[in-house]
Amino acid sequence: MPLLILVGLTGVGKTSLIQALNYPALPDRRELVDRYVFPLYGYAPGQPLDRSERFALTRRFRQEHPGGVAEILAHSRALPAWPLLFDGLRGEEEVRFALEHLPLSYFVVLEARDLTRLSRLLTRGDAFDRVQIDQSDRATLHALAQGVLSEGELQEALGWNVPFQELTAKLKIVAEERKNYNPDGTRRALQGTPRALFLNTETLSLADEAAAIRAFVEQVHA
Repeated sequence: MPLLILVGLTGVGKTSLIQALNYPALPDRRELVDRYVFPLYGYAPGQPLDRSERFALTRRFRQEHPGGVAEILAHSRALPAWPLLFDGLRGEEEVRFALEHLPLSYFVVLEARDLTRLSRLLTRGDAFDRVQIDQSDRATLHALAQGVLSEGELQEALGWNVPFQELTAKLKIVAEERKNYNPDGTRRALQGTPRALFLNTETLSLADEAAAIRAFVEQVHA
């Protein structure tokens, strides 16, 4: 059955967009992972885990199930509707699995720079964004920024009026998420397919994003 899948990392703007679209939706990624992945490793659904612990468990799940959350979708059932939204898939392996095994799926890829995602994480106030940090100093921050932020971007972040420990914790989330779900691989997997729409959430307004998605959906003869 046709499915509209949001693809994007934390802080690209999925939640605001979902509210603006108001499409019928499946249980989201967080709920599927809580319900189907964590019990495999002895954790009860809803058991509090910080983001690093969640990344470790979902990485273990992907090692055993290369399609990751997309494999859960492929074995699920729902009442047909169009557009039916799922939030969301991440990483090259998951979207490649969905491309092959969910042949009526369509993808909306939301993109933003890591610096922008970091800024949004610092301001969104979601209790889900917890992570343990062993130490919070400039050396730790520089180490986390390697391959994530340029030196100029790091200096910009250091200029924000944010407690150093909070900046370190949120940068750790951004860095670990990039390590687990490199967005470059996601783009490589979906680039060129007519089933994917790419949106830069830094340059587009929320209204522009919603309009682009509605136009994309209207082209699909579900």
